[in-house]
Amino acid sequence: MSRLSFRSVFISDVHLGYAGCKAPYLLDFLRSLRCERLYLVGDIVDFENMAKRPYWHASHAEVIAEILALAAQGTRVVYIPGNHDAALRRFAGTRVAGVEVALDAVHVGPDGRRYRVSHGDEYDGHGDAPRWLLRLGDVLQGFVCALNRRANALLRLFGLRYRPLSILLKTRIGTARRFIGDFERRVAAQAGADGFDGHICGHIHYANMHEHAGALYINDGDWVEHCTGLVEHHDGSFELLHWTERCLSLARSDAAAAPLPLPVAA
Repeated sequence: MSRLSFRSVFISDVHLGYAGCKAPYLLDFLRSLRCERLYLVGDIVDFENMAKRPYWHASHAEVIAEILALAAQGTRVVYIPGNHDAALRRFAGTRVAGVEVALDAVHVGPDGRRYRVSHGDEYDGHGDAPRWLLRLGDVLQGFVCALNRRANALLRLFGLRYRPLSILLKTRIGTARRFIGDFERRVAAQAGADGFDGHICGHIHYANMHEHAGALYINDGDWVEHCTGLVEHHDGSFELLHWTERCLSLARSDAAAAPLPLPVAA
């Protein structure tokens, strides 16, 4: 199969080390593309989850190997850690195995337009939230992901395609819609105030692209529920790809084999 060619690719919220990670879909995506730049926009590895519920599957290691292979082949790979892989922020300004680590980045399109790239957790408004509320949010997110896996297992039994359950919740529940809308407006408004033409981020697991107050807001989505990534074509135009729609053959292999045991320290 001929590879898809892009100027730039942006992915975030992969959550390697979490049972809900759709690593086979991402692996297929990475093996299907050629790009000049690959931005890893945070939460690529879920250290927070691994500290509580250790999980690691062979496909997770393969994703990392494929990213390193792209870097070795000449793709500029920039890793911008998020809140679940925040431990890597201390490596900002360094290069690890050919991968640049940065707190954020400025992406310049072929037309000269400038876009700030960051994970987005700095805009979610949780800074003053009580710790119990943040824990409750994590619990609810895990519950939705688990429910999503079970619902789609039933769909596979009937030969139906993958459907992210969370997209229904996020678009039908008023509180979720307001949270997403407020987040998008904050990000776009700050981008405009800082003199950028737009902002590319992740964090909230909701892929979207629209203009607000003269600035372009783009969220590249996630690889836990929706399997979405952002691509920049060679003419500078952006497109959100929903990989499950391009990769239906992986639906039956989504329930992977038992995970590999984590190495035990001596």
